[in-house]
Amino acid sequence: MRTTRIHTTQRLGPGAVVLLEPEPSRHLARALRLGVGDTLTLFDGRGGEYPAEITAVDKKQVQVVTGEHVQCERESPLDIHLGIAVSRGDRMDWVVQKATELGVTALTPLLTEHTGVKLSGERAGKKIQHWQQIAISACEQCGRNRPPVVHALQAQSQWLASTSAEQKFVLHHRATAHAHAGLAPTSIALLVGPEGGLSEAEISAAEQAGFAALRLGPRVLRTETAPLAAIAILQSHWGDMPPVK
Repeated sequence: MRTTRIHTTQRLGPGAVVLLEPEPSRHLARALRLGVGDTLTLFDGRGGEYPAEITAVDKKQVQVVTGEHVQCERESPLDIHLGIAVSRGDRMDWVVQKATELGVTALTPLLTEHTGVKLSGERAGKKIQHWQQIAISACEQCGRNRPPVVHALQAQSQWLASTSAEQKFVLHHRATAHAHAGLAPTSIALLVGPEGGLSEAEISAAEQAGFAALRLGPRVLRTETAPLAAIAILQSHWGDMPPVK
């Protein structure tokens, strides 16, 4: 039986009595119907995790007590920062969830020339919170103890100027290069455009900022498919996903 894993923003320690936040409390008590004496695993994003036991349940909160710290890490040695243009519908939710499962360290939603979604001000802030929660939920499911950071919405030009990594790639189907094994980088920045793709000017700007053009194959992949395929390939080359032999 799989252990229920819950993230908390509270700083944890051995033997701590913790009143869980409202959302995970509702999930444990109402959706999973857990009660006093049931066990789970807690993590606070600082590394490792804690076994915990439920000691009290009411309509709004679940109280637990933690056990000893378990020092386990499931993070890839490859630091991947995904910069991806905001897409319509639930495509962005999908990308955040699956990119988290594949081990990205950070994700920045971008505004590009062909971005069809208009976000600003309070609405943009709520979207960032929403995507951060999706990343946290994905960590609870996949076993990661350090949720990736979902950064504030940025223009592509701003991200290009501020992003640093040992290796940088801009993904587009008109590129001629393919990912290849070489000297193993410890950090990668990956730029992916929207449904309409990046413009020639945006691709040129990325290349001038040190991003190598990258093509995955002969087929044109959707904006929600391309980054996931690229991340899996990069993790297989230089991360913690073993290549097929």
